[in-house]
Amino acid sequence: MAHQVTIKDLARHLNVSVATISRALRDMPEIKPETRQAVLQLAKEWDYQPNILATSLVKSRTKTIGVIVPDLAYHFFASVIKGIEEEANERGYSLLLTQTSELYQRELTNVQNLSRGQVEGFVISLSQETVDLDHLKRLQRKGIPLVFFDRDAAEMDVSKVMVDNVGAAYEATKHLIDNGCKRIAFLAGPHSVTVSNQRLEGYTLALKEFGYQIDESLIVHGEYNLERAIEITNYLINLENRPDGLIVVSDRLAVGAMSALKARNIKIPEEVAVVSFNNEPICTIITPTLTSVAQPTLDIGKLATSILVNQIEDTKGFFKPEVKILKTQLVVRESSQKLKVEN
Repeated sequence: MAHQVTIKDLARHLNVSVATISRALRDMPEIKPETRQAVLQLAKEWDYQPNILATSLVKSRTKTIGVIVPDLAYHFFASVIKGIEEEANERGYSLLLTQTSELYQRELTNVQNLSRGQVEGFVISLSQETVDLDHLKRLQRKGIPLVFFDRDAAEMDVSKVMVDNVGAAYEATKHLIDNGCKRIAFLAGPHSVTVSNQRLEGYTLALKEFGYQIDESLIVHGEYNLERAIEITNYLINLENRPDGLIVVSDRLAVGAMSALKARNIKIPEEVAVVSFNNEPICTIITPTLTSVAQPTLDIGKLATSILVNQIEDTKGFFKPEVKILKTQLVVRESSQKLKVEN
């Protein structure tokens, strides 16, 4: 089983004493330059990092979990974190919480900082920029437990807690079709975000099943920010044959989309019906109220943490990665309830 590289590993490989390794890493003057160079080179190749809590961990553990999310301002992530904290407290663990602000570089820094002996495992939702997974693969090689939630990384064989995004988007699209929409657009997230891609898959499945053509001009990807959602919505409205239904990858972006429609005096849902995902509190406040897919956020957090702690406490090495797919619920409100079409 993989484990975190120690000074003893370096000493054994180079056939020198642990004291020599320690002095070389601390750049002590009594170490020969060639020895220091050999030590530093091996430490880099083996991804050795000093464990600042190594001494105390001989007698006790940190009982701390690292949590990394894209944006704490999102109700979805805040709610999942509540579930994480509840389960962690129940199991006797505390949290170190960081956010990436959807930036890969910040995610990389957060992982590096938290992995230097402070945490025993990670619960992570990837940033929208994250494509290179080397920083997370290093955690795996060190034997540090890792659980993904919400945003997947298919190439990594680790535990994951997700929702049925394909099924959720299928139901959302079917709902718009049942309410008379003929041209349904999809406002997607970045190409790199698996959640968005899964929802796009559900959307296309529903269109095909009900005999609709897939119009690529109605599928637009963009970053997770309000300005981009407004820009995309204006593009869709300006099409010669504009959509009469709109599925938006998240509530936050749907607010931007609806503001763009209102600015153009386009009636919701009479002219364009809107459905989105996450069922944030704002869905019940805006006018019209927003139809959205609700996710079991507390359950996501609790389950991800339970799986992580089970792996941390697995002393026999029998733990196998678990993938859990949870169900969602479409909460229908005013933004999508067009007049029923007579058969």
